[in-house]
Amino acid sequence: MSKPIPLEYGRCYHIYNRGTNRENVFIEKRNYRHFLRLYAQYIVPVADTHAYCLLRNHFHLLARIKTPEELAQSQNLGQAFSDLFNAYAKAINSAYQRTGSLFQHPFGRIVVDSDRYFQKLVVYIHQNPQRHGLIDDFRRWEFSSYGSFLSDQHSHLRRTEVVTWFDNMDNFRAMHDMPIREQTIVALIADDFD
Repeated sequence: MSKPIPLEYGRCYHIYNRGTNRENVFIEKRNYRHFLRLYAQYIVPVADTHAYCLLRNHFHLLARIKTPEELAQSQNLGQAFSDLFNAYAKAINSAYQRTGSLFQHPFGRIVVDSDRYFQKLVVYIHQNPQRHGLIDDFRRWEFSSYGSFLSDQHSHLRRTEVVTWFDNMDNFRAMHDMPIREQTIVALIADDFD
């Protein structure tokens, strides 16, 4: 990966990372759940989450970094993500008797500054498990935010805001029914992972 752009307050980013040497970072279901708990601890205080998908050897997030006014105190934004990755890697290393770095450095981030790309990126993130052959229907992937959009259960996701970007829930579903042509969002997926 090339030198990453700095995270800035109030901006929306496609954030992604994968395991070192394409190693799986999620081995069992409990690993996905642990990552999401750590995400709530480290990232929810500094960023609003619009979409996510955790796959075996990588993940995708669409998040907006909060403004200084929304934060209780000044933050080193990159440090919050570093703390998440380090805490998760420490847990995996301990649980599976491994050593060393779990994730590639630095983590990828691309500014999302267009309504059209925001919509396409949400769909792309949700369709990822099917695109990578992990499941026949991305709607059934347990570790994606797609199901949360259809649920009334509490979530840290900015569901109402995201659905508004699609105008309504019917359009949200309809756009997810159409495959994404990757060439239309290549700038937002950069060096996506196999």
